Amino acid sequence: MSRHNGGSSIRVLLAAASAVRRAGLEALIRRTPALKLAGSLESSHHLGQRVQDLAPDVILLDADRAHPLEPLGVPVVALIDNPDASWTAQSLRLGAKAILPREAAMDEILPALEAAYAGLVLLDPQVTLELAARVPPAADPPGGMTEELTPREIEVLGMLAEGLGNREIASRLGISDHTVKFHISSILDKLNASSRTEAVTLGIRRGLVLL
Repeated sequence: MSRHNGGSSIRVLLAAASAVRRAGLEALIRRTPALKLAGSLESSHHLGQRVQDLAPDVILLDADRAHPLEPLGVPVVALIDNPDASWTAQSLRLGAKAILPREAAMDEILPALEAAYAGLVLLDPQVTLELAARVPPAADPPGGMTEELTPREIEVLGMLAEGLGNREIASRLGISDHTVKFHISSILDKLNASSRTEAVTLGIRRGLVLL
């Protein structure tokens, strides 16, 4: 998912108002070989101009619910306390690709940055549940799912609901990343879902994901 084929790293632009938070996140990025710190800002104000100047691959934003995201043309990973469904939905529409709690560890932040860089969406499980609760029940397509999920696919779907990335799923199941991608592709196809988040939402509604 990251640009390791050419030996380069994902360029991350960090924005955090708290000096303590910013220093901690800078240290995490600098000691992670897959990442490169493109810049570090005290505020998200004028972030659009800094994006043009620094050309990051992904933005890591220590977000404030009082200030909604602005469309930046670059995928955003937002760290925030107790995001409500309304803020989350608006942020996703404006370019956020991952929304995690502020206390997220680097082993959670790194998959989120890689997923965002790859154009995927990754949400904290609680955020996913809140969004799912807002989705009104909809009639399944004729015949429901195109095909029943296998026990392994249900297992993988449950791990997607936990917010795990491909590598973590592969490690937990003792299978290759390629096999994980195959299972996820099959899950999306069988559930008629266009994204991981939609697959998890449909899985919850159909009782395939146990909470």
